[in-house]
Amino acid sequence: MKMPHTSMSLPDGDLSRTRDILLRGTSFLLTSHARPDGDSLGSQLALGNALRQLGKEVRIVNKDPAPALYDFLPELSTIEVAPSADALVDAVVVLECGSLSRTEVIGLETQIILNIDHHLGNTMYGTVNWQDQSACACAELVFDLIEALGARLTPNIATNLYVGILTDTGSFRHANITARTFEICRRIAGTGIDVATIAANIYTNGSLGRLRLTGQLLDQMRLEHDGQVAILVVTDKMLAATGCEPDDMEGIVNLPLAAKDVLVVLLAKETGGCLRVSLRSKAGINVRNVAMSFGGGGHINAAGLTIEDPTPNALDAVIALVATAISGADK
Repeated sequence: MKMPHTSMSLPDGDLSRTRDILLRGTSFLLTSHARPDGDSLGSQLALGNALRQLGKEVRIVNKDPAPALYDFLPELSTIEVAPSADALVDAVVVLECGSLSRTEVIGLETQIILNIDHHLGNTMYGTVNWQDQSACACAELVFDLIEALGARLTPNIATNLYVGILTDTGSFRHANITARTFEICRRIAGTGIDVATIAANIYTNGSLGRLRLTGQLLDQMRLEHDGQVAILVVTDKMLAATGCEPDDMEGIVNLPLAAKDVLVVLLAKETGGCLRVSLRSKAGINVRNVAMSFGGGGHINAAGLTIEDPTPNALDAVIALVATAISGADK
């Protein structure tokens, strides 16, 4: 049973055009945003598997390697990590990217591009643009595409789709979940995959270094706006002292939301001369608008931004906008 779409574009038409190009072509390159997460990885691997099942030639190229916690994903080794992709293919499929530059992969501009995304603010950079804001994850769109292509929903494909949905909904806690989400998960679970083990691989399989870093971060956590905003600041010194690798920090930003009074969390890290800030929220507080004010983006409850050449007061400026978002939500 396919759940209805309710996006502002015409997703069924865009789905048909995307499907037709994939069925007609024989060779494709798949990519997603730099610093991949569960949804970008799961979506790429699931679609790549389905296309190969149909006899297509597929390459998956990402700018950055997958975080270690996703090492269990089926066929993860098929992803190439490279700064450029100059191969001639019938089309490039870009998943979960609001703009082509977010891939940070050079050499895609001259190709036919299929842009598949569920984020608000997509710049519609593709030859075909399938954007569905009602989807909780890009993996939802990939599920519909795989069904439209006539590929079999195998356990490997199901595992990757489930990881995309599980992680992009914050373990089914974000406001973007619909009945369609659970219907897709019902179909996925019907393949016989072990959803409990998948969740354990993501949420209870971290390193001791991650645990030590978590303790330090929570011990040094700053509270603002009457305790409603929690600020976590990660430094290279903290990473070195705890033995935590940067890619083992997935999900730490969510921990302060367990406190009743905390409505928004900011996790900040300065790297390469830039300040990267991850934002998480609850109670319908829109952190996506905060991120967009600094050139970032994301979802209502989960967003991120990067400030190039940050000033000493850069983080305070983000905190001030977060406080404004909370005050506005109270009205």
